[in-house]
Amino acid sequence: MARIVLLQIGVALIVAMIAAGIAGQSAGISALLGGAACAIPNALFALRLFAGTRKPEGASPLTFFVGEFVKIATTIALLAAVVWLYRDVHWLAFLVGFIVVLKSYFILLFRS
Repeated sequence: MARIVLLQIGVALIVAMIAAGIAGQSAGISALLGGAACAIPNALFALRLFAGTRKPEGASPLTFFVGEFVKIATTIALLAAVVWLYRDVHWLAFLVGFIVVLKSYFILLFRS
């Protein structure tokens, strides 16, 4: 799980640098915020699952479902916070950052 979270953070930084190089600083920040809105909830979810496995009885399905609900709610809250607090959102970069980070785990799937 840690590899996926680190990969997502790295991909967010790369997409932000590319967006900043193509469309300017506002696009770079927007892409980074979009990627962070995906990577941060995933990191919290992975941490919750890891903590659940450290219990003597292990992780339960309830741990997974509650963690998934919290992850979705946190993602929505972060997306809303970016839209509300950052006035210079470059929408294309923001959405590309979010989607690329969301789908970045495919890189590890096809790696041997």
